[in-house]
Amino acid sequence: MRALIISGYGINCEDETLHAFTKVGFKGSIIHVSDLIDNPKKLNQFQVLAFPGGFSYGDDTGSGNAMANKIKNNLFDHLLEFLTKDKLVIGICNGCQILVNLGIVPAVGETTREVALVENNTAVYQCRWINLKITNHHSHWLKNIKYMYLPVAHQEGKFMMNKNIQTELTKNNLIACQYVNQYRELAKQKFPYNPNGSILDIAALTNRRGNVLAMMPHPERALYKTQEPDWINDKGKRSGYIKSFEFADGYKIFKNASDYFK
Repeated sequence: MRALIISGYGINCEDETLHAFTKVGFKGSIIHVSDLIDNPKKLNQFQVLAFPGGFSYGDDTGSGNAMANKIKNNLFDHLLEFLTKDKLVIGICNGCQILVNLGIVPAVGETTREVALVENNTAVYQCRWINLKITNHHSHWLKNIKYMYLPVAHQEGKFMMNKNIQTELTKNNLIACQYVNQYRELAKQKFPYNPNGSILDIAALTNRRGNVLAMMPHPERALYKTQEPDWINDKGKRSGYIKSFEFADGYKIFKNASDYFK
């Protein structure tokens, strides 16, 4: 199994994403988007394509917009071909914004942008841990997961769409994850449980086939229990002892990708 992690100007989470995939059994490669444009046939060597987090091209023309345009103008046909095969795609944070701008998700109709990611209601960067409810269990990435505790780190993470698209998302079960409060009830756009004010408390979207996942939270930053902010308060860990290999919720997403190809 091989995973391709896209790199490029301003992307800064490729190493963590590569580590997550290798931890579940993938052989991974970080490839700069320009190198992939020079040789798009490299895509054929991989089963998974990952768009990591960061601030591609400084997000100067909108989050993920410049990178999406670069891919649209140079790699889009190859990406669409990749999606027709028995393969998986994930976009995390800035990668999620890229996939949304490309129209790869939710892809209710054609591959045109149907959803926007806009500035948080707080109008400032949000970096915090949040609770998620998994609402699509057909996604290959989310099998057998009910809830997750993951970090977010973004300023433009608010999903926006018109009423028609909202209806289609609900009808076709394309909302993959939603923000919930400490009681696992929908956040109803209330801060801080919903950190950005997303419509329908959307944290992640998928496509009809379930092979693409676009999510604003960072699973690659929640592989181990020791990454959770309150791990030291867990019973039996106040002494500072914890098994370094004890996995946290983010691990499950990458493990599902690995299990899919076994």
